[in-house]
Amino acid sequence: MLTDVTVLHKIKEGDIRTFEQVFRLYYSPLCLYAAGITGRMAVAEEVVQEVFYCLWRDRQTIQIFHSIKSYLYVAVRNGSLQYVEHCEVRERHQDAIAAKEQEQALSTPEEVLEYKELESVICRAMTKLPERRQRIFRMHRDEGRKYNEIATLLSISIKTVEAEMSKALQTLRKEIDEYIYIL
Repeated sequence: MLTDVTVLHKIKEGDIRTFEQVFRLYYSPLCLYAAGITGRMAVAEEVVQEVFYCLWRDRQTIQIFHSIKSYLYVAVRNGSLQYVEHCEVRERHQDAIAAKEQEQALSTPEEVLEYKELESVICRAMTKLPERRQRIFRMHRDEGRKYNEIATLLSISIKTVEAEMSKALQTLRKEIDEYIYIL
């Protein structure tokens, strides 16, 4: 077996056979290691494949100070932990959304009625807007598009999109203020 220095040197020179030997030697144990962290073999395989991809892609600039084995295990551990952390963040976000939905579901009948009335005021205000202004407003608020994307899709300038959004918001504010004044 070649020494780590020789193996790394050959990989840096682009020797695909040496890289394949390292891949065959470490792929399965690394997958088992990653699966122990992530809890899912499919995810573990993706993490390990990404590590090997990065090793090959960055082979000319990569700095390995110990052994290739320790480098691979550390990289797989880090990738697996990032996956787990990402899942935890996503789960916390979903829990927060569920809690908010539950909180909204516990609204009083009066709050539900007020919400429906306000929604109807907004719908009426939207129908009063010119078609292009309505379309721009919906593209931004309902579809989540950015001003520059709207401008490109509608073949207008970003300044026009900004102006139309500003006018739409003024109209909506005015209608809502009138509604609140009546109450």
